[in-house]
Amino acid sequence: LDNINVLYAIQEHAPECHLIKLGTMGEYGTPNIDIEEGFIEIEHKGRKDRLPYPKQGNSWYHLSKIHDSHNIHFATKAWGLACTDLNQGVVYGVMTDETAMHPDLINRLDYDGVFGTALNRFCVQAALGYPLTKYGKGGQTRGFLDIRDTVRCIEIACAQPAEQGEMRVFNQITEFWSVNQLCDLVQEAGGRLGLDVEIKSVPNPRVEAEEHYYNVVHSNLLELGLEPHLLGDSILDSVLGFAMQYKDTADLKQIAPAVKWTEFSKKKVAVEV
Repeated sequence: LDNINVLYAIQEHAPECHLIKLGTMGEYGTPNIDIEEGFIEIEHKGRKDRLPYPKQGNSWYHLSKIHDSHNIHFATKAWGLACTDLNQGVVYGVMTDETAMHPDLINRLDYDGVFGTALNRFCVQAALGYPLTKYGKGGQTRGFLDIRDTVRCIEIACAQPAEQGEMRVFNQITEFWSVNQLCDLVQEAGGRLGLDVEIKSVPNPRVEAEEHYYNVVHSNLLELGLEPHLLGDSILDSVLGFAMQYKDTADLKQIAPAVKWTEFSKKKVAVEV
C-alpha cells in the first residue's frame, strides 16, 4: 500500500519526476533459464512479444516486491511515469568511502537469520568462532555486489533517468556465488587471520532449491558506466577484520535461524558450537 501511495503522490504532485525502486533479484526466483533484465522476448504459436519476465518469489517479502513492480509498471503505462527498478542482489561489505570518514558513520552489520546476508553473516560467525551455518546442501547460488557498487548503481540511475512512460529494469549484481563457495572463501580468509573456521550444514529453514541453474543478464548498468568492485581477498579481510573488531557487541542468540518458512513456531535450529 505504501508503494501505491507513493505512485499516487507522484501522479498528483510531481508526474515528471523519476522514481527509482530498490527491488530485489529474489523476485525472479531460480528459473531453469537465463534471467533477463526485467523483460523477455517470447515466441509462442507463431507470434512474438516482449513481456515482463516471469516472477517466482520464494517468500512473502519477495512477493511484496513483485506486487510493487507490477503496480509501478502499470503506473508507467497508465500515467506516463518514469521508473527504474533496481533488482538488487545480495550486498556484502560494510564501508564506503563516505562512511569510512568517521566511526559515527559506520553502517550497521546484520548477522541474524532474517536480515543477515550470506557473506556478511558468515564473516561475523567466523569472527565469533561460531560454525558457518550452511543451509542444506549449500548449492544455492545468487547474484552479489559490493556495498560500494550498490551506492554507485543508484547514482547512475539518478544521473541517467528513464524516459517518461518507461519502466526500466536493471539487474543490480556483479557476480555469482554459491553458499558453498562463500563458506570456502570465508574459511580460507579466516585462516589468513588466524581463525579456525568450521563449516556446518544445518537443516534449511527456507523453502528453496538447494541445487539449481542460475545465470543472470546484468549488462545495463555496466553499459552506463558501472565499474564493479569484485570479491577478493582484500574485501574479505576487511569485513572479517571489522567483525573481529566489534565482535564483543554481537549477540550469539541471534545467530541461529529462528524462522522456519513452513512453520509458525519460533523454535531455533540447533547448531552445536
